[in-house]
Amino acid sequence: MKIVFLGPPGVGKGTQAERICQKFGLAHISTGDILRANIKNGTELGKLAKSYIDKGELVPDSVIIDIVKDRLAQPDCVKGCLLDGFPRTVAQAEALDAFAKIDVVIDMTAPKDLLIRRITGRRVCRNCGATFHISRLKNEAVCEKCGGELYQRADDRLETIENRLNVYTAQTKPLIDYYAEKGLLKTVDGELDIDVVTEQISAILEQL
Repeated sequence: MKIVFLGPPGVGKGTQAERICQKFGLAHISTGDILRANIKNGTELGKLAKSYIDKGELVPDSVIIDIVKDRLAQPDCVKGCLLDGFPRTVAQAEALDAFAKIDVVIDMTAPKDLLIRRITGRRVCRNCGATFHISRLKNEAVCEKCGGELYQRADDRLETIENRLNVYTAQTKPLIDYYAEKGLLKTVDGELDIDVVTEQISAILEQL
């Protein structure tokens, strides 16, 4: 089973991806996580990616496609995988079709004002990488999992968010039409309770 998650920044793709992968035994392939790991380690790819991400722009297709192709060839993808953050453009989707057969595409939606609130309130642990929202934290500076320092990513700041959402609308939304024409698209309301969203996605996958 190969699944693609679509949806704007802040809609909850990462949270749902983690839950669904655990439930169905799928490999979670997050291009964002892969890129951030490279940025943290100061690799050449990381330096290149950071120059785009800090401006709220997308990393070039050629770089992302190579990363995903290599990742899908790893042993843990044999039983299935969930692609979170890829593809983001029709060109990426067409490239993906050349080396992977996608079974279903889940499009998560939510209002823009809600997305902005979610993103600006997001904090990440410098030590273990866990993600939290300030509305659920007792201490906005301390990770509840390992005690590490929490920080706000540069691309989660208000001045960057508007551009991120505009980039998503312009470059990524055409994917909805692309996958709808292929009969692979299923839409889920990301504004609903986290558990409800998980149940809806699970019901879709159980019908495959």
